[in-house]
Amino acid sequence: MDQALQTTTSLEKSNAPESPQRGLLSQLQFPILLALLGVVFYPVYPSLANTWLNHSDNSHGILVPFIAAYFAWSKKDELRSVPLSTSWWGFAVLVFSLGFYLLSYAGGIAVAARLMIVTSLMGLVLFCYGREIFKTLAFPLFFLFFMVPVPDTVLGIAALPLQLFATKVSTFLIQAIGIPVFREGNMVYFAQTQLEVAEACSGIRSIMSYTMLSVILAYMLKGSWRKRAILVASAVPLALFANIVRVTGTGILAHFYGDRVARGFLHEFSGLAVFAFGFVLLFSEYLLLSRQKPVDEASPSS
Repeated sequence: MDQALQTTTSLEKSNAPESPQRGLLSQLQFPILLALLGVVFYPVYPSLANTWLNHSDNSHGILVPFIAAYFAWSKKDELRSVPLSTSWWGFAVLVFSLGFYLLSYAGGIAVAARLMIVTSLMGLVLFCYGREIFKTLAFPLFFLFFMVPVPDTVLGIAALPLQLFATKVSTFLIQAIGIPVFREGNMVYFAQTQLEVAEACSGIRSIMSYTMLSVILAYMLKGSWRKRAILVASAVPLALFANIVRVTGTGILAHFYGDRVARGFLHEFSGLAVFAFGFVLLFSEYLLLSRQKPVDEASPSS
């Protein structure tokens, strides 16, 4: 026990605030090590960029570094007043991440290798600038995890039940307004045409996009963690609701105008329109929670 306390103290001792007037070598330490990290992870970038650009379920990932950079930049005034230090905990995280990256890359585990890009950066910030700087930049650093694509195996497992759920609920709603329709699996049969609720219409893409947006809005939301948790937790049901609206609307239009409404431009346009509709709902929820006064302010003092 005593030995553990001594070890902790020796690691945290280096976290003591240092003078902001660092030497040139200390100032160059982070950019030099960051550039080296960029070289070390170079083999991962092509496949990562390819996934962002060619897999629509993970296309939001290309925006994540820019969003994280903006939130880090927004902290520039706060960072000037935070004391610089060095943390050997960060060095340990950095070394572990690089070791795990090498094993993951050699073993062909792409998602683990990509995750190590983020954890290595976290370790580097903690090592070079200390705990206080890391705490200040915690949100943009953790937000970077959104840029790591979800493995196809996970998407496949989640997409199938979501497909079936959207098909069942949409069929029920279409029948409820008097349109004769028959469902078999993910196929929906109308009197004149038929539609298939494909994997792309499962809603998994919307779930990931709305979750990322809800995390951003929760970060911007002033107030308790409870309100932020409500906002983030609402992302999944909101995505499911928006997807059902899209599938149901497509089915109704297909009944009257044929299956061409489920192909080409009209299909893509309806997807964008419903996504925008869901975002308006999410942003409205953010505004409502922002205007809600804390309980201790709303209640009269006893």
